[in-house]
Amino acid sequence: MPQRLGRASFPAMKATELLELRPQGLWCPPAGAFIDPVRPVDRAIVTHGHGDHCRPGSRALLATPETVAIAEARYGRTAFAATQAIPAGRPMRLGDATITLVPAGHVLGSAQVVVEAGGARAVVSGDYKRAADPTCAPFEPVPCDLFVTEATFGLPVFRHPPVQDEIARLLASVRAQPERCHAIGAYALGKAQRMIAELRRAGWDRTIYLHGALVGLCTVYGRLGIPLGPLETVRGQGAELKGEIVLGPPSALNDRWARRLPDPVICAASGWMRVRQRAKQRGVELPLVVSDHADWDELTATITETGAQTVWVTHGAEEALCLWCADQGLDARPLALAGRGEEEAM
Repeated sequence: MPQRLGRASFPAMKATELLELRPQGLWCPPAGAFIDPVRPVDRAIVTHGHGDHCRPGSRALLATPETVAIAEARYGRTAFAATQAIPAGRPMRLGDATITLVPAGHVLGSAQVVVEAGGARAVVSGDYKRAADPTCAPFEPVPCDLFVTEATFGLPVFRHPPVQDEIARLLASVRAQPERCHAIGAYALGKAQRMIAELRRAGWDRTIYLHGALVGLCTVYGRLGIPLGPLETVRGQGAELKGEIVLGPPSALNDRWARRLPDPVICAASGWMRVRQRAKQRGVELPLVVSDHADWDELTATITETGAQTVWVTHGAEEALCLWCADQGLDARPLALAGRGEEEAM
């Protein structure tokens, strides 16, 4: 993790001069690059591979090796004119700034972007979580002057249960209903692989069946050293899937693909499953509160850990977290980045 910069009596820059909001996204003037731009730019530093943070078309992409591999798998090798993979924790000079990518704990390859210039430090979190995840490196808090935090679950009502408890509920349901298959809606990048890895950790060593849309990224995870055990694509199977676990994108659970499954128990793995009305609207029989984002307590604890006196909040319940920051004596404002939407069933 980067060490705290020494402070000069008269720092050359304020932390708020390290970042500014432009129509293309968050601009870093001393580095001459955008962080998670919302449209193609000359140079993009990308925190992770989800589509609302990593978009194709920029001339140059800088990210962790895992995120570069994921971006190429999702968009093709020609989606960016050039790519540069920077291992987590290795500082690099970019323009007049030093850039370091530090693990964010969100999905494989996810990273916070640490910007240092003129005696000041800003950290752009991207998306992050603090819970342990066998498929990615854990979040590392970085002391900073300015912290840009997500707030997907930035309301006090959101407090995620231990993932092991949710997996235990799933397996208990599988044992209690052996004549049915359990079909889990899980986002293709990160959530699906985490659910598989957590099932393996809980002792489920049988084949897990996948919708075709999940196969490619599961293959990438395996190639990058994340073991997922025996997997098989759902093709024409019917009754033989009784008692089995099937994963697919959330949208697939409401179309004809799911109707081929033997009396499926419709499940969904998402932090949004804390909201009962969401589960009911989506026809979810077994909601599993498994999130790849920080909950309220984790968000507030992380802000405190960074020691930042200035906090910019984006991607979620921005006003609530800004109010909490103000109560702590911090200078906070909503960033309201365009194009930051809720990822499907995160």
